[in-house]
Amino acid sequence: MVNPLPPGSGSTAAPPTFPGGTAVSGLRVYPWPASDELCGGSPHVHLACTEAYVVVEGEGALHTLSAGGPARIALRPGTVAWFGPGTIHRAANGDGGLRAVVVMQNAGLPEAGDAVLTFPPEILDDREAYLRAAAPPTNEKAARDRRDLAVEGFSRLVESIAAGDLSALIRFYRQAVALRADRIEAWRRMWRDGPLEAAHRTEEHFEAIARGDIAHLLAASTGVQQAPEPEERKFGMCGRLDTYELRPVD
Repeated sequence: MVNPLPPGSGSTAAPPTFPGGTAVSGLRVYPWPASDELCGGSPHVHLACTEAYVVVEGEGALHTLSAGGPARIALRPGTVAWFGPGTIHRAANGDGGLRAVVVMQNAGLPEAGDAVLTFPPEILDDREAYLRAAAPPTNEKAARDRRDLAVEGFSRLVESIAAGDLSALIRFYRQAVALRADRIEAWRRMWRDGPLEAAHRTEEHFEAIARGDIAHLLAASTGVQQAPEPEERKFGMCGRLDTYELRPVD
């Protein structure tokens, strides 16, 4: 059957909301060894969001830490691993080629502020010192330095929990919440304009279908974005990132 539409034809309407008001990034986990000889990213935590890794290439592990203790999840192509708020996590690159698609709750909030690195407690106690140490790196040296500082604090947390002492973890959570409390209103706006709006839109579609209304189907549209060029990849917490702007544009 011949397609009657030329390439590029279709609706000129705005693209639909990305599924579930989520967001994605492409992740190439850092291959550099840290002080504990693991190659990979910076341990950190999200305070309000769930995040997932869908592994597409390479092998490695996801190291996590919570009140339940440390854990290690093997990663290989096809693995889907997800973790909720409070799960300190760190991607380790086992063969140097670990790549994943990162799926982020709440319109990408984990890469838009909902993250605190596991720096030593004396840095977490000083907002200005934390902001300096956590500044987005623009080169490999800065990314490695930030990662190594987070690994130092992470190692202390692991030792404390391994000894049956949760006090260091509790202190870390309290410091993390204090560092991000001033961002809640901005986060609420992202949540309202992303996943909450998507849920409301779905409810409207259900109601339209129930009454036989096809107006939303006639307004169908498609969204697409290509990966950035290699030199444009950002230095993220766990690796180099292919980022996409998937939130609706006003």
